[in-house]
Amino acid sequence: MVAEVSLHSDETLDDLRLGGLRVIQKKDGYRFSLDPLLLCAFARIQPDETVCDLGCGSGVIPLMLARTTGARRIVGIEIQPELADRARRSVLLNDLQDRVEVLHQDLRSAREVLAPESCQVVLANPPYRRPHSGRLAPGEERARARHELHGGLDDFLSCSAYLLGTGGRFFMVHLAERLAELLAGMRQVGLEPKRLRCVHSRPGEPACLVLAEGRRGAAAGMAVEAPLFIHGEDGYSAEVLDMYGEG
Repeated sequence: MVAEVSLHSDETLDDLRLGGLRVIQKKDGYRFSLDPLLLCAFARIQPDETVCDLGCGSGVIPLMLARTTGARRIVGIEIQPELADRARRSVLLNDLQDRVEVLHQDLRSAREVLAPESCQVVLANPPYRRPHSGRLAPGEERARARHELHGGLDDFLSCSAYLLGTGGRFFMVHLAERLAELLAGMRQVGLEPKRLRCVHSRPGEPACLVLAEGRRGAAAGMAVEAPLFIHGEDGYSAEVLDMYGEG
């Protein structure tokens, strides 16, 4: 039975275009983009696995994974209390509380609430920008979501390595311009890069994002997959529409 969930006056209830999922968001706060969908489609998750999403925001990735995979348990970690509260209410709204748990926690202190090697998969759609890189977005919620104000790339990688045992899989979406830093950081914490896919807005344009998979304690050797194009001639590409189940 779907729980009754209250909606605040400064919030909206939005359709994720995926299996009837809905998510609560703040009208003038951080609002989800296409990136979580790309990451979820790239990730490989087996039935009955435990998955953690670092910096889950409004809960988009945990919701999508609960709808599209057979993961047994999905844990979202979010430092901002308002976002964590919205994510929890969205979980209840979609009747997924038996599989999804949202923790209000700084990922830099995840050791306080989660055991080492307790997950088989970790995902992250982290803030893309360094603290002093570019103009901060208006409003604290959006600024924290886009800039590394409370934990940088190294913190996400370190936490992921802590949560994964040998063979555990790590998936991240990040800016293409930070690819070298991402791959070097993964190797430094023992997450060997195994798959890479570049994301382009359109054919002929440079990559804007990268999707990377690493495995804890794996041998060297990385597959570079065919590029992913977001847009076609008339809106989203056929591949992106297929991710929404609309192909």
